[in-house]
Amino acid sequence: MTGIKTASAKAKGRKLQVAVKDKILETYPELEEEDVKSTTMGEKGEDVQLSPAARRLFPYSVECKARASFPAYAWYMQAKHNSKGYEPLLIVKQDRSKPLVLVDMEHFFSLLERLK
Repeated sequence: MTGIKTASAKAKGRKLQVAVKDKILETYPELEEEDVKSTTMGEKGEDVQLSPAARRLFPYSVECKARASFPAYAWYMQAKHNSKGYEPLLIVKQDRSKPLVLVDMEHFFSLLERLK
């Protein structure tokens, strides 16, 4: 069995970065295209670069990972299955690390909309 080709993997990652960039711009229409940029694949640092104006509105550092599988998705689906109509929330913790919270991207941006 062969793995995904490097070009295909980079294309998947790039597509996710662009989706996040677009969602930030949609959530904050006062920002300009130049305020939020998807970085070149393989470039060091944040995957979505923010201008100072964008950083004031969206104080997050974005790292995007697009993979064929990721165990958190199975766990998230379990949370969704058990949610009884509420928004699923997955909290994960690795040894010697802080707990992380995983929510649907659309839900996350709707939370930001409500805070505005």
